[in-house]
Amino acid sequence: MKIFTSSWSTPMPESIVRIGISRGTPRNQSGYKMLPALAPGPWFKTASPKVFEELYREQLAGLDPEFTVARIRAISEGRDAALLCWEDPNIAADWCHRGMVSEWLQQTLGIEVYEYGLEQCGCGLSHPKLYRAELVD
Repeated sequence: MKIFTSSWSTPMPESIVRIGISRGTPRNQSGYKMLPALAPGPWFKTASPKVFEELYREQLAGLDPEFTVARIRAISEGRDAALLCWEDPNIAADWCHRGMVSEWLQQTLGIEVYEYGLEQCGCGLSHPKLYRAELVD
């Protein structure tokens, strides 16, 4: 099983199970699953980027990464999975918590989680959706 990150708006082959890690879900889309444990907390719309990053990293630190991957495997029935949120993968300034998920899984379990379609950009600390102040501020 491979794990990717991506946007709700990115077309996916049917072989990849779409798993939402956002607080909301898109209208007029079906066939996806949800993993609420990886959705950001209720502060997600009001926190500054720096505070968001601190709070989300605290949230991830409270999770068991092995259990989280086991949940992804169970939800996807062992098939490849994409963890989805809203931010556009092609807009560098649109950072997203899914980059932090990639970093967390690489640092804790050595699992490489790439942005679907942007694999050449890297994963973990090189994930294209990680917050980078020089692109946003």
